[in-house]
Amino acid sequence: MMVDTGATAKGGPVGDVFPEKDDDGGYASGGWKSEDGRLSCGYSSFRGKRASMEDFYDIKTSKIDGQTVCLFGIFDGHGGSRAAEFLREHLFENLMKHPEFIANTKLAISETYQRTDVDFLESEKDTFRDDGSTASTAVLVGNHLYVANVGDSRTIISKAGRAIPLSEDHKPNRSDERKRIESAGGVVMWAGTWRVGGVLAMSRAFGNRMLKQFVVAEPEIQDLEVDEELELLVLASDGIWDVVPNEDAVSLARAEEEPEAAARKLTETAFTRGSADNITCIVVKFHHKKAESEESQRD
Repeated sequence: MMVDTGATAKGGPVGDVFPEKDDDGGYASGGWKSEDGRLSCGYSSFRGKRASMEDFYDIKTSKIDGQTVCLFGIFDGHGGSRAAEFLREHLFENLMKHPEFIANTKLAISETYQRTDVDFLESEKDTFRDDGSTASTAVLVGNHLYVANVGDSRTIISKAGRAIPLSEDHKPNRSDERKRIESAGGVVMWAGTWRVGGVLAMSRAFGNRMLKQFVVAEPEIQDLEVDEELELLVLASDGIWDVVPNEDAVSLARAEEEPEAAARKLTETAFTRGSADNITCIVVKFHHKKAESEESQRD
């Protein structure tokens, strides 16, 4: 595992947590722990039965305006890998540079998602490609967790052992999404599954220029205080959610001590259950007791 350290516009160091590139793009995993011992995370990414890898992920940590921030993201590309790769390269960098990132994190996330979508479409305007990507991200600012979602990747938490989804998949047959698309002049059609214009099986995405009028990159955002009951967080592409229910994901992740082992177990379980997609997940574990005991020892 490599940790690259760059800097944001506000001068805080940024830790990038990435795996060594593996030779065939088949499998990668790794883990990371925060300096204060409050959280640890693990990731696992597997090409699976697909010929190419279109899932990407990003994990960053920094100090901005005296606040410790951690950012976790899953980006599942479709129609090619460029959009997902662009998000890994730019989304969190853009977010940390947003002037309101600490003061109004929700606004910063919403504006950054949409700005980065515009940037991606601009960067691709002279190509004949029309790929797109989901984004499911969790941003921890101090003791506040913000989960933002575009598309059908998903983030769930385990709170006192219960699985609680913090995002709702953007599917075209979701009644509010269908209404939004039809109000904009689009159609939702059945073509093996419900699709926007008979083409795209999700109702929000980055990229997808030809459907942009209907397929927006505006995120839905949920936020909550991190308390004692919040045990862990699972972010994953639909390669996992297609075959692993939320409750199973939580019980599998809770059974492993180390989050990297939990992430690996989730990708392996999805594969053995027949997932035909790329499979990528990040597991974040919160260590409330450990952090408290360390503080009491220092006092």
